Amino acid sequence: MNEVFVQRLNMLKEEYNKLVSRKNNKMEISNGIYNRYEYPILTAQHVPLEWRYDLNSETNPFFLERMGVNAVFNAGAIELNNKIYLVARVEGFDRKSFFAVAESGNGIDFRFWDYPVVMPETNMPDTNVYDMRLVKHQDGWIYGLFCTERKDPNAPAGDESSAISQCGIARTKDLKKWERLSDLKTESPQQRNVVLHPEYVDGKYALYMRPQDGFLNAGTGGGIGWGFTDSMENSVINEVKIIDHRVYHTVNEVKNGQGPAPIKTKDGWLHLAHGVRNTAAGLRYVLYLMLTDLNDPSEITKKPAGYLIAPEGEERIGDVSNVVFSNGWVARDNGDIYIYYASSDTRIHVAMTTIDVLLDYVWNTPEDPLYSYECVQQRIALIKRNVGARQSTSIPAHENLS
Repeated sequence: MNEVFVQRLNMLKEEYNKLVSRKNNKMEISNGIYNRYEYPILTAQHVPLEWRYDLNSETNPFFLERMGVNAVFNAGAIELNNKIYLVARVEGFDRKSFFAVAESGNGIDFRFWDYPVVMPETNMPDTNVYDMRLVKHQDGWIYGLFCTERKDPNAPAGDESSAISQCGIARTKDLKKWERLSDLKTESPQQRNVVLHPEYVDGKYALYMRPQDGFLNAGTGGGIGWGFTDSMENSVINEVKIIDHRVYHTVNEVKNGQGPAPIKTKDGWLHLAHGVRNTAAGLRYVLYLMLTDLNDPSEITKKPAGYLIAPEGEERIGDVSNVVFSNGWVARDNGDIYIYYASSDTRIHVAMTTIDVLLDYVWNTPEDPLYSYECVQQRIALIKRNVGARQSTSIPAHENLS
């Protein structure tokens, strides 16, 4: 081997090993609802060197990166046999995304498997696949629902950016061998952010959707929809009911969609969703929570105002800035919840909380009254309660709390 090859190989191996073995500490200062961690848990640099470099000194004498990775983000999540697995979206320099499984024993430190996922195609090849939601369904299968993107066949000549998105469906028992099923059929011209409910509802498969008129714009569509299909092998939904509408001047005024599958709790189904609003700097994505009825998951019983997680610090910077997005979370038997979220379409983070804390947040955070005057009244009521609490418990005044 030549000297350049050996030096670069050793240097990159050392840096890679440092990265994947780095201790990731929980950030103790928080809003009490969840704790972020100091570092992202998966980035482009976490992708194994074997996926990016030709390790043969004869065919790559200068040890150049042959197949670069631009980003790792938007991962589905599942717990199996006391380990947590992420099926991450990995995007190459060529803009093509593919799926790759990363494994963790503690839910924080992840390593990619040796090879990415080989996702079978339908008779209409996918130009791009991404953003898988993983669901272990009551029927015994693990389903992966994801966006399949193809060029719009009706785009005008010379238009090389118009696309059609639909919901691709695959199932597996072990995350290794995948069986591709037919794409979901609905009346919507564009269909992304489709999520399978983990249990049968009235003997049928229930799905959450986000119907849209255009690839990026909701148009007359939008909102989180709800519908049923008799089969996942050939899934067809003829009627969609919007259960969480877009609302003017809220965090979900432009569009919103279900994140991962909801978590079943004693108080109802706990949902994590993303909301999008417009700003002078472009679209801003945040995450919010809501609760639906145990017997009728389409009925919202509580929805706190505003967002749960918004991008902070370096999370605001990336390929698509000012964005957080989640399509994966895990609730463990001890009540802990790991929320896996991506920032700015670039990297994956984890936030740690518990079911009890999130239920407290949902039930006791005021709902959005939709008008500034009413929002001020909510805040004044909180201040008055705090003044009363301070007087009855001898808590010092605010100016003495430094």
